[in-house]
Amino acid sequence: MPRYLTWKMLMEEFKNGGPHVHMMAFILFNIVGIVLLHYVFKGLIAFLSKHTRGSKEAWESTFRFLPVLLGMMLGSSLTKNILDLPTFVRHGLNMHFHSLVIFTITLFTAHLIAAYLKSRLSKSEERSSSMSILATVVDIGVYMVGFLFILNSYGISISPLLTALGAGGLASALALQDTLANLFSGITTIFSKQVRMGDYIKLSSGESGRVVDMNWRNTTIRTATGNMIIVPNKNIAASNLTNYEQPLAECTITIPITVTYGNDLQKVEDVTLGVAQYVLEKSEYGVTGFQPLVRYDQLGDYGIRFQVVLRIKNILDEAALRHQFIKVVYRKYQEEGITLLVRHD
Repeated sequence: MPRYLTWKMLMEEFKNGGPHVHMMAFILFNIVGIVLLHYVFKGLIAFLSKHTRGSKEAWESTFRFLPVLLGMMLGSSLTKNILDLPTFVRHGLNMHFHSLVIFTITLFTAHLIAAYLKSRLSKSEERSSSMSILATVVDIGVYMVGFLFILNSYGISISPLLTALGAGGLASALALQDTLANLFSGITTIFSKQVRMGDYIKLSSGESGRVVDMNWRNTTIRTATGNMIIVPNKNIAASNLTNYEQPLAECTITIPITVTYGNDLQKVEDVTLGVAQYVLEKSEYGVTGFQPLVRYDQLGDYGIRFQVVLRIKNILDEAALRHQFIKVVYRKYQEEGITLLVRHD
């Protein structure tokens, strides 16, 4: 009996069928199915991204790995229906096909739920937001259910496994209290919508920045300088924080100015309001249509102080609008002969 496959034997298998030919056909059918479905899903993603609100990246994430799995299912189906296979091989292919169906449905469900939750709980569709805690929790939950279905389909009793998971889960909960506290704090924060991806927040400890990610343990905040602040989720849930994006991103700011005694206060007010209105209308950072205010609030030892109230589109625009306003108002005061207070301490 020959130990190795010879060319003559291979030619004989091509004529009459055999295990090597069947294996080659199985591999070829899988490759053809994967390539074919790759182009099908490529066209489907382009169509959905054009005719729905979902972005191309979101649809690509939802359909990730599906062309490969469906191509393998197509290859298995073609192998069963075309080739004359022994009973035990056909039975193995049936089990393989059944497992692929369950795993494909599990994977697609996990991706679909994660994409839906991200679109619902993220602040803006235009802003690239990451919410890996959702993907982690959803994937683990759906994959566990799919795994149990696969075991059940093979006739394996899952009751002992569920009992073991319950006992192991209790022991793990006691050992991982800090980790679980961060996990559930992150989930609570996301679903309460008090902090959403893309929001600009300021913690009671003084750190401020835009939320760019919230995973199973930490929340990542990007500062205005581009640095990253890593904060445990339980600190976010327990902290007194200011969210500059809710309920609206627009907010008012005050700019203090002090003029010397002897100035005509009505003239100061009129000139300042004119400058404020001009800056709000011309600046890309100001809110058009907002009526600026001037409020005198202090008679000091050397002059009279007042506050100019302006409205900006976002808290990050404050420095830029202050810069623009101060330049214009200083030049206008010089033209109108309004004297600002100069302290010589």
